[in-house]
Amino acid sequence: TSELVDLRDLDLPLCDGGPSYGHPAVVTLNETLATCDACVFAVPIYNFDLNAAAKNAIEFAGRKLEGKVAGFLCAAGGHMSYMSIMAAANSLMLDFRTVVVPRFVYAAGDDFPEGGGLSGAITARIDRFGQEFSSLARAVRECDLP
Repeated sequence: TSELVDLRDLDLPLCDGGPSYGHPAVVTLNETLATCDACVFAVPIYNFDLNAAAKNAIEFAGRKLEGKVAGFLCAAGGHMSYMSIMAAANSLMLDFRTVVVPRFVYAAGDDFPEGGGLSGAITARIDRFGQEFSSLARAVRECDLP
């Protein structure tokens, strides 16, 4: 099963390193991530980096991903920032001991043809990502990492 957490609907406060951790939206986010086996971050790339809303969510709830699997689906305006997700991936791995799927999907503006939808190449990458994400999540869950 899966659950969508849309940060636009969650209305998280900005992380202040203190009282904001008690905000009801932060509590909800932490409870949701505490019960998941794995997490996919579907995020826009802004100014060659993960957008601020996703960074804020990771700051609030990254610890709930310890010993779990995370992966990234990214959308950006251009192809030049395809490595931009690495800072967030490194933070998850080093700060929170999250197992990050070594394959992610990065789609730029021309991967979204006029009329909607996705290009065949991106669809194929999403399928491959999904297979590897699921396999790694199952393997890590069976290992029962602390």
